[in-house]
Amino acid sequence: MLINPLHVILWTFRRNEHDVINLYDSLSPVMQLATGGDMLNFGYWNGNASDLVEAQDNLCLLVDDIAELGSAKRLVDVGSGLSAPAARWKSAHSPLEISCVNINFQQLLSAKQTNASLLNSTSTALPFLDKSADRIVALESAQHFKPLDKFIKESRRVLEPGGLLVIAMPVVTAAHPFFKLGILSWTWSSEHYELKYVESSIAKNGFKLKHIRHVGHQVYEPLTDYYVFHRRALRENILKRYPAFLESVLYNSLLKMRDVSRKGIIDYIIIKAS
Repeated sequence: MLINPLHVILWTFRRNEHDVINLYDSLSPVMQLATGGDMLNFGYWNGNASDLVEAQDNLCLLVDDIAELGSAKRLVDVGSGLSAPAARWKSAHSPLEISCVNINFQQLLSAKQTNASLLNSTSTALPFLDKSADRIVALESAQHFKPLDKFIKESRRVLEPGGLLVIAMPVVTAAHPFFKLGILSWTWSSEHYELKYVESSIAKNGFKLKHIRHVGHQVYEPLTDYYVFHRRALRENILKRYPAFLESVLYNSLLKMRDVSRKGIIDYIIIKAS
């Protein structure tokens, strides 16, 4: 697969919504080639995951539990990717109404059959009436929302009283970590939101923080270990569509990700607010 160098520069530095679309159109097949599945998250490796697909499913289950989807009536899944998590949640809670919101129209066209409403829209202007949902979830997508504060404000508008906002996302733990991130400063092609900023945005927009779970050590480090152990087979799959240099960049980025996770420079949080 050919990757436009200009797109790479723009999704690395400018990172607007069009750049995010180009990023996922260009690189989400890497995850699909590596896993054989349609989920686009890092996974939650809680001890019983034998591969990335199981770890990704574990993350969906964890978000399901934290968001209390068993008692939900209407869920808005913002940044829904290929809608695989929504399909998973719908199969577990069949009466649940789900609306998948995605800025990427091509991903919506490729979405799994979920019996969900598929809406091509931005996270910062959600196409819903006030107080029309009781759950909003952003599963490993909010790191791309720009500005995040505007998404949280929109979530406050759309959620009914007592509704829950659940965000699962990578964060940095200190301001201006550019030099500490090494290669990730260039290859982590999203906003590097600081944990304190996420928490303050939630409070500023009228939410009460109910729960925050720190799972970085169960995300980044075992993901890297898995890739390193299975690199030969995974590399062969990736090289079917991508040049060798891209796999090398991916490999070295994962090694750095493991390193800065161990040092506490990055974390992965699942945050619940109402």
